[in-house]
Amino acid sequence: MIKMAITQNKSNESLARLNANLAKVEELSKRLTTALSQRKSSDPALSGPSQDVYMKAANAYFSDVMQNPSRMIESQVSYWGKTLQHYVDAQSVLLKGEVKAPEDNLPKDRRFSNPMWDENPFFNYLKQQYLLNAEMVAETVSGLENLDPIERKRVEYFTQQIVDMMSPTNFFGTNPDALERAVATDGESLVAGLENLVRDIEANNGELLVNLADKSAFEVGKNIATTPGAVVYRNKMMELIQYSPTTETVHETPLIIFPPWINKFYIMDLKPQNSLIKWIVDQGFTLFVVSWVNPDQSYADVGMDDYIRDGYLRGMAEVRRICGTKQVNAVGYCIAGTTLSLTLGHLAKAGDNTVKSATFFTTLTDFVDPGEVGVFLTDDFVDGIARQVAVDGILDKTFMSRTFSFLRSNDLIYQPAIKSYMMGEAPPAFDLLFWNGDGTNLPAKMSVEYIQGLCQQNGLAKGEFPVFGDPVKLSDIKLPICAIACETDHIAAWKSSYNGMAQFGSKDKTFIMAQSGHIAGIVNPPNKNKYGHYTNDAPLTTPEDFMAGATFHEKQSWWPTWGTWLAKQSGKQVEAREPGGPDNPVLAAAPGTYVGAVPAKKTES
Repeated sequence: MIKMAITQNKSNESLARLNANLAKVEELSKRLTTALSQRKSSDPALSGPSQDVYMKAANAYFSDVMQNPSRMIESQVSYWGKTLQHYVDAQSVLLKGEVKAPEDNLPKDRRFSNPMWDENPFFNYLKQQYLLNAEMVAETVSGLENLDPIERKRVEYFTQQIVDMMSPTNFFGTNPDALERAVATDGESLVAGLENLVRDIEANNGELLVNLADKSAFEVGKNIATTPGAVVYRNKMMELIQYSPTTETVHETPLIIFPPWINKFYIMDLKPQNSLIKWIVDQGFTLFVVSWVNPDQSYADVGMDDYIRDGYLRGMAEVRRICGTKQVNAVGYCIAGTTLSLTLGHLAKAGDNTVKSATFFTTLTDFVDPGEVGVFLTDDFVDGIARQVAVDGILDKTFMSRTFSFLRSNDLIYQPAIKSYMMGEAPPAFDLLFWNGDGTNLPAKMSVEYIQGLCQQNGLAKGEFPVFGDPVKLSDIKLPICAIACETDHIAAWKSSYNGMAQFGSKDKTFIMAQSGHIAGIVNPPNKNKYGHYTNDAPLTTPEDFMAGATFHEKQSWWPTWGTWLAKQSGKQVEAREPGGPDNPVLAAAPGTYVGAVPAKKTES
């Protein structure tokens, strides 16, 4: 009797907690409605592809049906057969009175890691049917014959987005992890999840962007981006940071890194053990890094020429003045590498040898094949961007973040959303994901010039993109170059990067292909022994030739390989240089003031 009373009491307490949590859910739902109402209207093109994509896919499908009906019928019959057999197997198990799932021979998918997907008849049936449906859709799309290559990529990409979105794991009622958690916590996980959802929507003014990292766990300059240095120059476009030496002598020729202004520079300085910035300083180089301003609407009329004049040319001039040298070595990362190429083309036409050598991280200069991001570089999206930035004065960081996240939607949207909103889990304290969420805006004029003139029209490779009104050519660039591309890069495909570098006029060209992707392939310190890289001393011809004759350096970072190359371009040893000087006093400690998350208003130099 006593045990029964205790059990009943616990049951009553559990029910009370559940009812209390459900009441909190109702209150949070009202707050959610208010948060969603703050969402600004935006151009419809920014929310998805035009209907033209779906019409072309439908027309291609029906055209194939008319031209080859037997193939389509065979495909459908095969799908029906698999589905029927799946149903029969499930029914057979239930008729035997067995509470277990039928045998499952489908490929493993980490989204379905909960044992209930394999053991419970209901969840196993959902999983198998979803995977059968996904397989059928993929086969149908891949079999379409009346689509040009660009449209085929778009149809395949957006179809896969729909398939991924419809996974049963993305819905509370068909996610065993979420249901088990809700029962175990008497609904507390639902309250926490809804609080996370409301918080994220409120933080992004009505837009839903999943927060991937615990923002309270990091503070830029305190426990992230902590390599010692100082801001030694500042203008409306950038802060120039000079890092403190850690060696008694340094190479004579200083190095300046131009990071992409789509993100913040400290991806290269997350923490000491994986900081490329610290590693470069420790190798005995005088290092300067540009920290770009995060613009607001007052930067609407800032274009590529402004970045080149007030960022690249000014930064190089200040570095030479501080170090007392005639030349610098330069690095450009991603979009900043593309712009470095424009700058080098301009300097070459002017007969200016300011830059002694140039290095390019994950850089495209030929956009014939822009890789996976190319699905967003068609007229429907680009015209929508042009219309939106004309109104806003900026390309908002929300759009940029959402676009890149959808290139890896399961990893950067759905799985984090499930953990945060369905399971009620707090985001992890992960420095890389913290940086990923610390985005920047782009000036309206610059974003249109870059997307239309470089990405869509391929103006640089064609020798048609103007710098200060005068078109520049890759073939005019004749200084030593080194390019590092990444094998699985979904933003700057390595083969496209290679093809662009092959068009440079330089006789001294080095190409390194690192394993992994756009970020992990670059931020790959030697002490990790994780990702290797490929090298080939033969002249640059084709990506296929490069790989055919390449040497693979297993689990070896590309940093030392590049460091050896850079040392050869950097001259003799001189006394180490402390940040600043009489004409360039220290303005602030690294990482500076522009790295702050709040967009800065334009000020004069």
